Amino acid sequence: MRLTLVVLLVAQFMLAVDFSILNVALPVIGRGLGFSLGNLQWIATAFALCAAGFTLLFGRVADLFGRRRLFLGGLAVLGLASLAGGLATGPEVLIVARVMQGL
Repeated sequence: MRLTLVVLLVAQFMLAVDFSILNVALPVIGRGLGFSLGNLQWIATAFALCAAGFTLLFGRVADLFGRRRLFLGGLAVLGLASLAGGLATGPEVLIVARVMQGL
């Protein structure tokens, strides 16, 4: 029970840190990857749209295949997508990574 709570807290902390860092670093990310000022919002919006859009679907998938299995798989996808976003060399790669993080 305690390990489960720790894992859930770490996952929530990862998401909070992600948004905090993103908001602070957004101008630097935009300059470094060549985002126009008008398209800079898509870095944050890509995550939010995907997360909101797939919440119900993945809730049902968790009912069918197990919450723990889906949660751990989701953490793995989040970690890999975060790595891809950190190593992104262009705007397209970063947006795809943010969408994958939202999943």
